[in-house]
Amino acid sequence: MNKRLVLVGYGMTGHRLLTALRAAVGPHRREITVLAEETRPAYDRIRLSECLRGTRPERLLLDDVTPGGDDAGVRVHLGDPVVALDRAGRLVTTASGRTLGYDVLVLATGSRPYVPEVPGAGAEGCFGYRTVEDAAAIRARAARSRTAAVVGGGLLGLEAAGALRALVPDTHVVEFAPWLMHRQLDEQGGRTLRRHIEDLGVTVHTGTRVTQITTDEHGRASGLRLATPDGDPLPGVDADLVVFAAGVRPRDELARNCGLVVDPGGGIVVDESCRTSDPRIHAIGECALTPDGRVHALAAPGFAMADVVADRLLGTPTAFTGADTSTSLKLLDVAVASFGDALGETPGAHEVRYLDTAAGVYRNLRVTDDGRLLGGVLVGDSSGYAALRSLTGAGVPRASSAGDLVVPGPAGAAVAGRIPDDATACFCHNVSAGTVRRAAATDGRPDLDEVRRRTRAGTGCGSCVPALASLVDERLTAHDHG
Repeated sequence: MNKRLVLVGYGMTGHRLLTALRAAVGPHRREITVLAEETRPAYDRIRLSECLRGTRPERLLLDDVTPGGDDAGVRVHLGDPVVALDRAGRLVTTASGRTLGYDVLVLATGSRPYVPEVPGAGAEGCFGYRTVEDAAAIRARAARSRTAAVVGGGLLGLEAAGALRALVPDTHVVEFAPWLMHRQLDEQGGRTLRRHIEDLGVTVHTGTRVTQITTDEHGRASGLRLATPDGDPLPGVDADLVVFAAGVRPRDELARNCGLVVDPGGGIVVDESCRTSDPRIHAIGECALTPDGRVHALAAPGFAMADVVADRLLGTPTAFTGADTSTSLKLLDVAVASFGDALGETPGAHEVRYLDTAAGVYRNLRVTDDGRLLGGVLVGDSSGYAALRSLTGAGVPRASSAGDLVVPGPAGAAVAGRIPDDATACFCHNVSAGTVRRAAATDGRPDLDEVRRRTRAGTGCGSCVPALASLVDERLTAHDHG
């Protein structure tokens, strides 16, 4: 049996694979070597904005694997990225000159921030937003900045803007698409979110592209020149701090240089087993282009890919068929959720809407002719999200209608009902609502952080944390009235 496994990259996806393989016993045990570019063990990149707010990077670390080796046969080498791959000899070479042989190689090299190719993008005061080092550098710059601009109005950009707003009160968001979070929200949802964000003092520019980063006489960033998507000039923005958070690009250069099949638009081409054009090499996470023709820049699909590779290496063939991309979070203190077919791409889908412009609440559920719930968008009030998500693909409860479900607040949540025990509460780690309830009932007054530690639920993409909180609140209510 092939025994030597080399994992290139030690981010969240690589850590997920490593965790599964370390748990294996018996004949599946392997000699595993991890080669990491960053100088710290794997950490929760989704919580990166916490570092902008001053949280110490150590608080973001995932379960540590001792650098240098441990009793599970795992050796981790930090700060020593792979720079060359010899497929014929099955060898990798690192920046320090270390050469290692492999029987199986897994590429989990992740992605890099997308930086538009415009003049001045490399000026002092311009930053990508990907690592804790990036966050530390941005925070240091913010301490002496008057105006900040975040290029990107998606999840990552709005998270960054939310953290920057506390450091640089004059903060702008520049988004090329016509509305914010256009991949998760429909137009009205994006407009509602924009209103909330602007009410908090952040200036939003949508339908806008950056044409240049202007600089002062010392070569430091001083502002942004802007235009419409068609190129018509728009008023510029003064900014001595610019953060690029407008998406990512796959880190696929190793694969490209050694002759693996790489998509012209980026991404290492893999099959349903996450295997590349070389059967001894797999690729997972944000560096991989999956059979659906997509590079998945979210945690949940990366975890699903890691699980597929782990299963196959441990003798249980499975396939990557996609992953749940639902999300529920607070962006600049605004509740936002998106689940299932949120944008109504299913043929024949109908909309059931609720809009309160005074309160800034928008809820839109997508349903079929026969009453199946397909998905939805919730902005300003995400009550009932967990139950609604669990109903996706199923018929609307007989005692209610989609019109009842779309109502915000306790009434709509009550109609959606109790989350069934067999419904998935955490898709990243496949944890059921029943498992969470049992963990919350283990001893005395339940605690959300303790439930997360016991079940691992909520330690992936984080979108399920509101659902977990509602399940823990169930137990709290029972405890306090028991």
